[in-house]
Amino acid sequence: MLLIVDNALIIMVLLIFIILILIFITGNNKKSYIVREFYSLGTSNQLKAYGKNAIKAINQSIKKVYEIDNKMSVFKINSEISKINKNAGSQSQIVGDDTYYVIHKAIKYCLLSKGAFDITVRPLVSLWGIGKEGQQIPSSNEIKDKLKIINYKDIVIDKNDNSIFLKNKKQEIDVGGIAKGYAADEVKNIMIKKGIKSALINLGGNILVIGTKSDGTPWNVGIQDPFRTRGEFALTISVLNKSVVTSGNYERYFEVEGKRFHHIINPSTGYPSESDIVSATIISNNSIDGDGLSTGVYIMGVQKAIKLIEEIEDVDAILITKSKEVYVTSGMMEKFTITSDEFVYKNAV
Repeated sequence: MLLIVDNALIIMVLLIFIILILIFITGNNKKSYIVREFYSLGTSNQLKAYGKNAIKAINQSIKKVYEIDNKMSVFKINSEISKINKNAGSQSQIVGDDTYYVIHKAIKYCLLSKGAFDITVRPLVSLWGIGKEGQQIPSSNEIKDKLKIINYKDIVIDKNDNSIFLKNKKQEIDVGGIAKGYAADEVKNIMIKKGIKSALINLGGNILVIGTKSDGTPWNVGIQDPFRTRGEFALTISVLNKSVVTSGNYERYFEVEGKRFHHIINPSTGYPSESDIVSATIISNNSIDGDGLSTGVYIMGVQKAIKLIEEIEDVDAILITKSKEVYVTSGMMEKFTITSDEFVYKNAV
């Protein structure tokens, strides 16, 4: 009889324990989240999503990012971009909807920036090789030779058959400066379709947030201090349903006799940009817009950049200069906080 009572007691305790676990899970469902890290698009990425469909949303998102990388990477010989470059000067290349859309959008930002952003700059980027083994300062003659084939106006697109053609042999395009933004937007679309109302998308530093954090507060995004080690911020911004994309001279560079040669090449000179800007952040609804604008804005310099961004609806910018001055467009006036005493806000007007 004693044995029967003990077994019954054990069963009762187990049932109570299971019920408590279920109550805990149910009561904290809104607080639970899934985080996945993966490598694609030539960089480390992280997806963080809240909600019951988080795992499905993240898995589908990662699959989509891999698909985009396979289509648009210049480092994969069978990618659609590589095929366009291989056929330069000889024939057009039919591409899928994703690649066509990205190239079409890229040309738009080449035009807006008046060539400061130019996706045909790849021959110059390859010549310098910054961030890779064999990086070097090319000769002036080598740079002049490559400059002859840098011209986004030589890209011919045909929406009737989704074809892309480069007019001159040896021309190459590279959409790496805008593909991450497109991928982030595609991830956002997947998340929303899966019913995710709170998520953080981080594709190699391209940040896109959905909704609020799990506690209902806005997301706080730190803007890297371009003069210090990674993770030290110059300022922070609070955002809801926004993309935050930064281009800076601190990501990839090498130094010769104290002079820094960074990876953002000015398509008009063939050399790393020497504008007054060292960090350009674009805040927008869509990440592809932030990607398409940040590089051009970096090269254009403060005054031209502020003027351009103020003319574009639902897009803002934060610019940090060599002298540690912070400039912002009108839409960000009340939404940023300088967190380092070394930086000072300056009115762009």
